[in-house]
Amino acid sequence: MTSSCSELQFAPVEFHGRDKFIATVDAAVASGDKHAVTSALRSALCSLIRDPDVHLPDCVHEPIVDHYARRELYRSAEHGYSVVAMTWGPGQGTPLHDHSGLWCVEGVWDGELEIVQYELLERDGDRCRFRAAGGIHAGPGSAGSLIPPHEYHTIRNPSDKAIAVSLHVYQRTMVRCGIFTPEDEACAEGWQRRGERLLGTDRVN
Repeated sequence: MTSSCSELQFAPVEFHGRDKFIATVDAAVASGDKHAVTSALRSALCSLIRDPDVHLPDCVHEPIVDHYARRELYRSAEHGYSVVAMTWGPGQGTPLHDHSGLWCVEGVWDGELEIVQYELLERDGDRCRFRAAGGIHAGPGSAGSLIPPHEYHTIRNPSDKAIAVSLHVYQRTMVRCGIFTPEDEACAEGWQRRGERLLGTDRVN
């Protein structure tokens, strides 16, 4: 998915409006419980995406050919959250996955993304059955949240020409996630097996 990058290698990333961005996210994260925090963060991201004083680094508009890019822009020592910009080339997307128990707020900075959420119907160890619970086409300035246990989803750039950029605020640095793989594509019962995938980040130029 991404090139490997150790947590210890993270260095602060400078971009125009960074201090304003951090102050806005900090205020939202201090809102209270996870429901209050994610609600405040959705509003904060919608505002920041439209803010002419905030410009993400130029590299977040550069796709990577063989995978969608994950570039960590900020990590809060005080609150523990992590901000990751994702760049989606035409047609790039994720398999069905979870966030290993972390909440996340996702906002579309540029382009359009197709997001489908899934409801867990049944679990047997690492075997799961899901049903699609609804999908949206999210455009610039929109934001949504994923709060465990309602964290199962896919993301895809539906365009065959344009790139898309999204910004993700995670409860803390997400170093792994669960990926769900169909046991048998021809099986009508729809069982999928969960496997863990280690996540890396791509270089911020």
